[in-house]
Parts: sequence; structure tokens; C-alpha cells
Amino acid sequence: MSFPPFVRWLLWPFSFLYGIAVRLRALCYRTGIFKAKRLAQPVISIGNLTVGGTGKTPIVLWLAQRLQTDRKRVGILSRGYRGNKQMTSGGAPGNAPQSSSDEIRMLAARSRAAVGVGANRYRTALSLERERIEVFLLDDGFQHLRLGRDLDVVLVDATNPFGGGWLLPAGPLREPLSALSRAGAIVITRSARAPAVETLIRRHSSAPIFYAQTSLDEVLERGQPSPGTRKVDPQQHRYLLFCGIGNPQAFRDDVGRWGIKVLGSTYFRDHHRYTQREATQLERLAAAMRATALLCTEKDVFNLESVRFDSLPVHFSRIDIQLNDKERFLSIVRGALDRRAGAAQE
Repeated sequence: MSFPPFVRWLLWPFSFLYGIAVRLRALCYRTGIFKAKRLAQPVISIGNLTVGGTGKTPIVLWLAQRLQTDRKRVGILSRGYRGNKQMTSGGAPGNAPQSSSDEIRMLAARSRAAVGVGANRYRTALSLERERIEVFLLDDGFQHLRLGRDLDVVLVDATNPFGGGWLLPAGPLREPLSALSRAGAIVITRSARAPAVETLIRRHSSAPIFYAQTSLDEVLERGQPSPGTRKVDPQQHRYLLFCGIGNPQAFRDDVGRWGIKVLGSTYFRDHHRYTQREATQLERLAAAMRATALLCTEKDVFNLESVRFDSLPVHFSRIDIQLNDKERFLSIVRGALDRRAGAAQE
């Protein structure tokens, strides 16, 4: 979200009022005027301060898989795109509601976590009781103060950490930087080192800081049903890149860092559901560039199910997360779970 300076100043009065509202709301929860509801199970929130993509979904998936390695039954709670009505699914691969968002379906496809989607995350969690969940991951939950949590993990995008400090609607900040004081751990994404960002964070939080970068796990060919399982060698192709995600430039930068040859790129809005006309246009554009295939993100594949590509294959990247000092990060998460278990026994 980026506006010319004069537009930002025109929107500043609304940002000022918005800032007052979010500060008062946080104060009401902090002082007990508003009561957060507590689940019987511990809750780990993965969220951020800004709108747009900061890499939450890969981190949620990474943490879900690590907790499952610890033999924990994991549930994922999400509001869903544009506040999907309440939907739940059991913990089986690919078992996500078909009407849920691309991110939710990807999480279900890549993990065995039970998934719950709905604006009221507390009620959604209760509907998953039959799954005997032992820990819930609250996806994009930093501002969802109605649900109590045992740890807040806050992600900060190193490439555009705080949007110049402008609150909505003039900028991308959902809350002022002072909200970082609620964080139990902070992960700076898309960088291995960002001292200037750390300096800004340290003005508001003493929480441990970690770094996360994406690495290429594999490139797969889109299949039917989605997503696909056949591996391909991306070095053997010349690509037209396309995607509909929150931070498309980050994907373009990652592809370049992975050494994949891209002849051109085109971007769509986040969560974009592709039409047959768009698929045909993409093929024509790729052919004009003499590309041998099209490349998108894993999330995009779930928005391509209603279209076909006749002349060129569609490949997608499956990524992994490289977290520095991951054992320390996991010890913080496990410590939060242990504290909750100890409190329950008292």
C-alpha cells in the first residue's frame, strides 16, 4: 500500500482517528475492561503489524510441522479471506473446505493440522473439539485480541517493515509500533540481517529477534486435482512468472535469488481467482516471449482450478523456511506451552 505524499496527508485525519481507536481498544483489553476468551488449549499467534504479505503462511506451516514432530495435535485458526463464514475440517492431508481461501487450502494440503475458518476464532476452535487439539496456531492473529494467547509471534518484512510509520488508511500499519510491546518473539522476514530494522524494533520491544528467509524446496508441475506432485528441473526452462499474492516483488526477488531464468512477469491482486480468459492471455504472452513454461507460487495453484492451459505447462514453487537459531525459537514456543500446562495443573 503506497500513496503519493499529498494523498497520505489528505488521509492523515482518518489515520489519526483510527490510531486513537486501536490504542483505546488495546488499552481496554490490557486493563481488563474487555475480557479475552481463553481456550482450554494453548494458543500461539502468528501475526504482524501491517497489511499485505510478510510471510505468515509459510511460518504457520513451518511451525505446525515442527509441533507435529513433537507429537502435538495441531489446529490452525484463521479468519479466512474477507472473513469466510465458519468452516472446519479434520486433520487429514488436503482436507480443507473447498470454499476456503487459497492459503487455508495450502496449509491443509501441506500439513495434517485441523483447520478452522471463521471471524470468531474462539467459536471456531470449540467446533474442533472432536479433533482433540493440543495446541492452536492463530493465523494472522496479532490484532484478534478477543482470543487469549500464550505467545505472540510478530513478523516484520525487512523490505518494507513499517510503511514509513503511517497507520491505515494512509499507510499499511494496522497498529502503532508501540504494539510491538505485546510480542513474545519477533521474526524479521526476507533478510538474514537488518540492523536498522532491529533498531526501530528495540525502541518498542525487548522480545527476542529472529530472521527468516525462504529457500526453494522444489518446483512441481501443476496437476489435476491441484496442486500437483511431478517434480521438474526449473533450470531447463525459461519462464513467464505470474502470481496473485500480497508481495509479488518478493516472489520475483526470490526466483532471481534461486537462479531461475525469468523472461517476464505479470502480477494480480492478492487471492486472485484466475479466469479462462486470463489463462489464455498468459499463454499468449509467454509464447510471445518464447518462454517454455509458466511459473507461479504454490498458493496460486489453488486459484487456477477452474482454468486450463493448452499450450504450455504451469509450474509452481514449493518453498521452505530457513529460520536462524531455530532451536532457540522453538524453545520459546515450547516454553509457552509448558507454562500453560503448568498453570493448568495448579
